[in-house]
Amino acid sequence: MKFYSNGKILITGEYFVLNGALSLAVPTVYGQYLEINDNDSNVINWTSYNKNKEIWFKCELDKDSLKVKYSSSKEVSEIIKELISFIREKESNFLKSNGSIINTELTFDKDWGLGSSSTLINNLSKFSGVDPYELNTKFFNGSGYDIACADSSSSLLYRLNDNKKEVEKINFNPSFRDKLHFIYLNKKQNSLDEIKSFREKINSKIGITEISDITKRIILCKDQLEFNSLIKEHENIVSKLTSKEKIKDKLFNDFDGEIKSLGAWGGDFILASALDKNPTDYFKSKGFNTVLNYNELALV
Repeated sequence: MKFYSNGKILITGEYFVLNGALSLAVPTVYGQYLEINDNDSNVINWTSYNKNKEIWFKCELDKDSLKVKYSSSKEVSEIIKELISFIREKESNFLKSNGSIINTELTFDKDWGLGSSSTLINNLSKFSGVDPYELNTKFFNGSGYDIACADSSSSLLYRLNDNKKEVEKINFNPSFRDKLHFIYLNKKQNSLDEIKSFREKINSKIGITEISDITKRIILCKDQLEFNSLIKEHENIVSKLTSKEKIKDKLFNDFDGEIKSLGAWGGDFILASALDKNPTDYFKSKGFNTVLNYNELALV
C-alpha cells in the first residue's frame, strides 16, 4: 500500500496560529510518500529516502517488542518507536503481521521545513486509521494547520477556536503571483524548539485580532501594492510582539519590494513580493540559491 501527503507553507499567522489567529496556509506541490508491504521477516524494516532517492535513515525493529536491532540514528528510531507504540494503543494490530517493509520518500529537501514530520504523521494516519491531529498533538504539540494542508488540494484558512480546529478551503491565487517568490534561507528551524519558545514568551491572545484582520484582507487582495502593505504590517506586528528583527531589515534592506518571514522567523522560507524584475539574481547574489516562483511551490 502506498500513501502520499502534501507539504505546507504558512503565509500568515506564524506561531500566533497556536493562540487562535486566523491564518492562511497553502499546501505545496512537494510532499512525502509512504509505502508499506508485508513479508515474513518478523521485523519492521524502515528506510527513509530523500528527494534524490538516497537513504538518509534506516532502522530495523522487532515487530512485537519494537526493540531496535539496527538504526542509523538513535534519535529518529526512538521517534518511530514512540509513533508505532502510540498508534498500537489505538489500533492494537498495527504493523503486527509477520513482518513489514516500510519506505518513505520525500519529494522536497528535508531541511526546507515543508513538513517532513506532518506528512509522515498524516501518511501513518491514513494507513492506521488513527486521527492525524491526535498524533500531531501528542508528538509535536503544534496547531494542526500542517495536517490540514496534508490532504488539501487548495489553500485554506485555519484557526484554533477554544482548541477546536476550524478549516475553510479557499481559492487563494492572486493575479500578481508571478511577482511572488519563496526563498530558502539556508537554515532549518527546529519546530519543536520554536513552538516551545513561542509559548514561553507569548501565551495570551495578544496580537490575535490584528493578525486575523490582516489574513482576512490578504485573501481578498487584488492589488500587489496593497498586498505588500499588508505583509509589511504583519511583519511589524510580529516583530514588535516577539522582539525579533524583521528579515528585510536584517538581510535585505536594499530589496525593491516587501519580504515576509514564514513560520519560524530566522530560517526556512521567506516570501518576497518584488515590484519590478524577477528577484532570483538578487537573492542569489546574497548567497540564497533556492528561489522558487509562487506556482513552483504552492499547490494552486
